[in-house]
Amino acid sequence: MTDEQAPARTVAEPAPVLEAVDVTVHYPVHRARGETVHALENASLRLRPGRTVALVGESGSGKSTFARTLALAQEPTSGSVLLYGKPASARGRRARRAYARRVQMVLQDPFGSLNPLHRVRYLLERPLRLHGTVRDRDDVERRLRALLERVRLTPPERFLDAFPHELSGGQRQRVAIARALAVEPEVLLGDELVSMLDVSIRLEILNLLATLRDEEHLAMLYITHDIAGARYFADEIAVMYAGEIVEYGTAEDVTQAPAHPYTRLLLDSTPDPDRMEFLAGRTNPGDGVVPDTAEDDYGEPPDLVHPPSGCRFHPRCPLARAACRTEQPPRVQVTDRHWARCVLLSEPSDDVASKVTATGDTTTEAMNR
Repeated sequence: MTDEQAPARTVAEPAPVLEAVDVTVHYPVHRARGETVHALENASLRLRPGRTVALVGESGSGKSTFARTLALAQEPTSGSVLLYGKPASARGRRARRAYARRVQMVLQDPFGSLNPLHRVRYLLERPLRLHGTVRDRDDVERRLRALLERVRLTPPERFLDAFPHELSGGQRQRVAIARALAVEPEVLLGDELVSMLDVSIRLEILNLLATLRDEEHLAMLYITHDIAGARYFADEIAVMYAGEIVEYGTAEDVTQAPAHPYTRLLLDSTPDPDRMEFLAGRTNPGDGVVPDTAEDDYGEPPDLVHPPSGCRFHPRCPLARAACRTEQPPRVQVTDRHWARCVLLSEPSDDVASKVTATGDTTTEAMNR
């Protein structure tokens, strides 16, 4: 399993803190008809100290379900979650608290994740007392101020007695991050934690997280639909489509030489300054700026109650073949630290496959060049 589903480990790499091994999650629906939502299928991932893995995909692809499973808030149908190589458990209050002290999650919505009835002081003090990490009132005050300073909310006195509604979105998310850091975790799971913030604030939060990761040697999972932001922030990127990880590699490899057609489409959907200039009428083809010729609409994600046979991406893939509709795509090693699941990549002599691997071009025109 694991070595098949994660990039090859080098001697210098530390052992993973948290690991998902062939995790599958199915939700029963319409029990009378025996229908099931296939939310996750055999997903594997390793989180190492001081490193960030970005999990990228569209809404509904299973990213949040995966994060909840890693946080042990969702029990997998099959597969396992390992903490330092041993099966993780959150059964019973003591085990749940012990696990939460090592693995913390920051949610997407800073407006809903903080109780509006409590001041920041209470929100940060509660985990300190629940986990017994403070000795007395003076220690509490010292820790509260230190937490706010770590997330750049200074001076602390300005924020400790504030209610969440008195803070901006970015400030609320910093409080949520501080609350997660209160128990000194080893793993931080961030579920779309900048997607609801103003663009001007997102980079500040990502830079803050990068600093905390390096200073605290945290293992991080960064869930996002923004592959450009993932490239900026993460060390490695896992691309998820319809509950399956279809590509995994270093951030540079995945974004500079995407091997899976879906990854290419994600990259094509990111804002292109040259294309924006063309559409705004400020440039023309004679200036050397060529508009994006890829189709804008490749359809909708599949119904996971009745997922497509073969490759789940084949109904939307511009390069789909007959084999894609019937065969499970094999895992193909592109480089030592980069793999993808695609039928085309398993045929190295195929002209289209070679072009996809070499250039990342998944437009229909690639087949005719």
